[in-house]
Amino acid sequence: MATRIELDRKQISADEFKGKKVIDREGIEYGKVKHIHINSDTLEVVGITVHKGLHKDHFLSRDYIDRFTEESVLLSSAPIRIDSQVVDIDGRKIGKIKRLHMNTETNELESIEVSDGLIGSRIFRTSEIWGVGEKVILRQTKDEYKAP
Repeated sequence: MATRIELDRKQISADEFKGKKVIDREGIEYGKVKHIHINSDTLEVVGITVHKGLHKDHFLSRDYIDRFTEESVLLSSAPIRIDSQVVDIDGRKIGKIKRLHMNTETNELESIEVSDGLIGSRIFRTSEIWGVGEKVILRQTKDEYKAP
């Protein structure tokens, strides 16, 4: 028996969302729904797994989801993804996201690891992020982030 989701006062199967587009408010497509995750105690949707290309699956918690439509899953805010460009508050390039560090108990993002060219990387806490859209924007300038 498939789990049901309420959609505009209709009941639909969670299985029907497999392959539907995942889109944010700016129209950016993040991939397609691979799985819908449901809390077994409350039967509420807790998140979705989004598939984007070969071996590029990522989990989005319910906090990111605005609503399910007949054609897609609409996001309330843009998620942070691996390979996203990271810039400082002035728009100067810092690098690309190499790794996401999640809290294992809550599955919430704690920090991002940003490639620093060929030689290394740097970790930024989520509190250091000012905004997320096409790029991840940090709260300070590039000079303020340089190591002392």
